[in-house]
Amino acid sequence: MRNELLSPKQVQAEYGFSLQTLANWRWMGEGPAYIKTTPGRSGRVMYRRSAIEAWLDAQTVTTGGEAA
Repeated sequence: MRNELLSPKQVQAEYGFSLQTLANWRWMGEGPAYIKTTPGRSGRVMYRRSAIEAWLDAQTVTTGGEAA
């Protein structure tokens, strides 16, 4: 699995999550893990591709088993 860093705009383009959804998840402490490369409210945020993929795997519901 590639472990490149993606900006929120790249995450949006590749995975379809809106920038606002990503921001809401960060604020609520949910969603994929992220890296904040500069401090403060307007600090630069990056995501590891591996963190997004792992988070998506954890959200996957298998059908035919127990109720979701």
